[in-house]
Amino acid sequence: MHWTKCVKAAALATAAFAAFPAAAAEVSIFCSSAGAELELCQSASEAWAKETGNTVKINKMPANWGEALPLYQQLLAGKSGDVDVLTLDNIWVGTLASHLVDLRQKVPADEVSSHFESSLADATINGQLLAMPWFVDAGLMFYRKDLLEKYGKAEPKTWRELTETAKLIQDKERASGSPDMWGYVWQGRAYEGLTCDALEWVASYGGGTFISPEGEITANNPKAAEALDIARSWIGGISPEGVLNYDEEGSRGVFEAGNSVFHRNWSYVWGTTQADGSSLRGKVGVMALPVGAEGGKSSGCYGAGLLGVSKYADDVDAAVSLVRYLTGAKEQKRRALQAYSPTLKALYEDKDVLAANPSLQFAEKAYAESASRPSQVTGASYNRVSQRIFNGVHNVLSGKESADDALAKVASDLERLKARGW
Repeated sequence: MHWTKCVKAAALATAAFAAFPAAAAEVSIFCSSAGAELELCQSASEAWAKETGNTVKINKMPANWGEALPLYQQLLAGKSGDVDVLTLDNIWVGTLASHLVDLRQKVPADEVSSHFESSLADATINGQLLAMPWFVDAGLMFYRKDLLEKYGKAEPKTWRELTETAKLIQDKERASGSPDMWGYVWQGRAYEGLTCDALEWVASYGGGTFISPEGEITANNPKAAEALDIARSWIGGISPEGVLNYDEEGSRGVFEAGNSVFHRNWSYVWGTTQADGSSLRGKVGVMALPVGAEGGKSSGCYGAGLLGVSKYADDVDAAVSLVRYLTGAKEQKRRALQAYSPTLKALYEDKDVLAANPSLQFAEKAYAESASRPSQVTGASYNRVSQRIFNGVHNVLSGKESADDALAKVASDLERLKARGW
């Protein structure tokens, strides 16, 4: 689809929103709890309300997205009318499927097909479209390009090259009067973020994704152990002990304070580092994650944000109208200019977007080669699966177990879950 067609579709959609019935509705939406994500969600929702004559109530999700799913489950189990539109992680759709409206009956087919097929697949359960794609993401590597240039180092292609480059620059910067400098910060706390990081390491070494798309348990293998061993070597070396308690924001804080050479995170970090007032503006580069060995595959963890509508919403049509507005071309372009990756194919050809968000120049390839968490095959039991994975990996990183022992235990636990139907 060309951008001109997308703009025309957006104009027609806006006209449809403006023609919404005169009886005003109040629609509640859960937005992220802070920062640019909250501001974008809130301002766009308020713009929709102004255009349609409705009102919107902004609810803030927990700062830790891992706590949002239990909250949603509690509200939806009680068939609460207090929640209409939900911001969803792509791995939650299967868990919440029975509570969500099938949007294929509510959204025009051409509007649906303008999104990437992979994003639609995340939102589709048993043929029902239970959410609309909002943004797509994959793990990326941010780095201090000024420091790599200073010491004549190229972007590392493998994890071992990253380890060596990070250690060299860390040591030289400390010797030059920056005692708080570290080589690499990432997400090491025992939570969903560690499942993502571990999946990236293991997949990039050719060790699979813990569970195959067909449901085979693949966690316990030598390549997976090799990947975890190198990650364990970072602790106290190029990564602080505190990384074992870092989530996305904790690790980003270290990087943006100027105290790390490399930083793994999601695409939003490009926007925060390039914002007015950022001490790192113009000093940061972004690249695909390293591979396990020469000839290997970069395997950023695939992630996506979607918007779903509760079956128990007081006004389902008004809630769907808000979702269509937020996931439409006009709003996705506005978000893309703030470094969020769109799910609309046409925006990857938009010159304004590419100029403002250079990571999109290789993003399509990164998404195509990304590693997916085993949420589709494990369905509503994915949270239990992920807990087994991130707890086992954390035991390796903290030195409580060897990689071989931890992976054997993870595999055994996953086999038991599978035997019980996940």
